[in-house]
Amino acid sequence: MKADSFIYWGRPIYMLCNGCECPSGYGVYQDKTMVVKYTDIDYHVFTDASRFVTQGESPYNRSTYRYTPLLAWMLLPNIYATPHFGKLLFVTCDVLSGVVLYHILCLRGLSSNAACRFCALWLLNPLPIGVSTRGNAEALLSLLVLATLLCLELKRFFMAAFFYGLSVHMKIYPVTYALPIALYISTHGKLETQKRGVFRILQRLFNKELVLFTAVAGAVFFWLTLAFYCLYGWDSLNETYLYHVTRRDIRHNFSPYFYMIYLTAESEWSLVLGLVSFLPQLVLVLLASLAFHADLPFCCFLNTAIFVSFNKVCTSQYFLWYLCFLPLILPRLRLSKRQGVGLLLLWFAGQGLWLMPAYYLEFEGHSTFVYIWLAGLLFLFSNSFIMVQIISHYIPETVQRRKKKE
Repeated sequence: MKADSFIYWGRPIYMLCNGCECPSGYGVYQDKTMVVKYTDIDYHVFTDASRFVTQGESPYNRSTYRYTPLLAWMLLPNIYATPHFGKLLFVTCDVLSGVVLYHILCLRGLSSNAACRFCALWLLNPLPIGVSTRGNAEALLSLLVLATLLCLELKRFFMAAFFYGLSVHMKIYPVTYALPIALYISTHGKLETQKRGVFRILQRLFNKELVLFTAVAGAVFFWLTLAFYCLYGWDSLNETYLYHVTRRDIRHNFSPYFYMIYLTAESEWSLVLGLVSFLPQLVLVLLASLAFHADLPFCCFLNTAIFVSFNKVCTSQYFLWYLCFLPLILPRLRLSKRQGVGLLLLWFAGQGLWLMPAYYLEFEGHSTFVYIWLAGLLFLFSNSFIMVQIISHYIPETVQRRKKKE
């Protein structure tokens, strides 16, 4: 890399580090002096779980800890060194995600300077900075998923499988990438293979690269899960995975299913309704995987956006699951500035309309459940419209390759 490019690339990282110091330093002050704390409650849950581990007990002795024990083990320095270690780790993962994004963009044909500009959209984005400095662990998943994509671009299937297996162990949502990854490896990302029909694609699923990927990813997931099962028993399986499948959260959130789950919380049909709510996600993710797997970053973006938008629980930190793909999508998105700003304002407006009744419910004690539900439906419609516009104006990588050949 040229010296000027290195300086240009170092600038956003330097700005991010300085930008993170401000909220981190202010967060310490706010936690000590104000009633409303800056640090997210989940971070205290992580730290308490790590404390139980240091005492030779199960991290699940901490109520509401519903994550893999690996996270509690990773945050042991919160107990032995400084309680701010986890936040520093999450911010570091944000920076490393920017580095990974840069390399993927360069592999996809962008110049060094152009790649830096698109990476800055992630590195200088206040949402991931705020989420990480408040102590949420979403940055870990973003880094693992992006590292998987980078290794796949480099045809390093062993490392890609390792990162993918680890990401699914950490949280279950990356399993939505399994089908597009399998199709991508089997077809080598070529559009021409798609024209031979679904049966031909299924035949190509059995090749040595895909077998290697499946074996390694499965082994990483299986042995980590088995090891923690041996240590902590059924709780490790139930709290890490099964809870999230059968979860019925009656607290207000962005999900269009929120009000239904709230009203049927005591019903005998509650569990069935919760499981049925996965059907729209399953169908849409399947269709998106079959249609767009040749451009893997774009397909992962769509699958994640669909999963989050139609999930039965949806909070603002889930948005990071698909926002980390945006720097990879924007270079091939043919939207005018006016259209882009319009879609961005629509996305923020949908959140704003939801936050208003949510505020009156949580802080003023008014019964605004119906308004929250209606705002959640409107937010779903706006997200669906945005996804349709992105699909309509996106030029897949395979189309660009074909144009260059012609």
